[in-house]
Amino acid sequence: MKREIIKTNDGSTTIHLPEWNESYHSKHGAIQEAYHVFIKNGFSLFEGRPITVLEIGFGTGLNCFITYLESKKNNQNVDYVGVEAYPVLLDEALQMNYAHEIQASENTVFRQLHEVDWERKNVISENFTLTKRKQFFQDISDEASFDLIYFDAFGFRVQPELWSEAVFAKMYTALKPNGVLVTYACRTAIKSAMQTAGFTVQKLPGAPGKREMLRAIKTTDKL
Repeated sequence: MKREIIKTNDGSTTIHLPEWNESYHSKHGAIQEAYHVFIKNGFSLFEGRPITVLEIGFGTGLNCFITYLESKKNNQNVDYVGVEAYPVLLDEALQMNYAHEIQASENTVFRQLHEVDWERKNVISENFTLTKRKQFFQDISDEASFDLIYFDAFGFRVQPELWSEAVFAKMYTALKPNGVLVTYACRTAIKSAMQTAGFTVQKLPGAPGKREMLRAIKTTDKL
């Protein structure tokens, strides 16, 4: 499938798939969406303590990169696992301008995130480890392993099977008690699938250009 590098409205780049009219990140702003959805409404909930993160859709590495930056800023230990069935090519990843746009002097780290081996735990810094798994989301079988899930799959419009009750049941199982899942999406069908899988689901204000997003919590007591 053809892939194009495009610039989003906040100046940051992403990969666009013309055949699907789908992009790896929001055209309204890749970086601003990533910070809003995954850091502000997910990672920040765990400030001050070690955290295990599972990313569903490693993609361009943007979410991993900004989580690394947050771990460095907060001196917070992060064990990060990124799942991706179809990894982007290194030359595609290196065309992403995230380090420049964030004004982070960490371009070598961004490259490292893409160059380290798959299927093993890699030490990126004293606070941050990364394991990249080449795996279909439907094949995830972790149990009570993660504090936080970044659910960043392609949209429901093009891959509805990735937003099913069966997939969210696997996410529920993969989370520790009181674990959190955040995603940019907010369809009624997605919220319903999350609730059927056992989650307590909250609608939150979305990133610029999107009205709402979802946060799902693995709680024993329903709100």
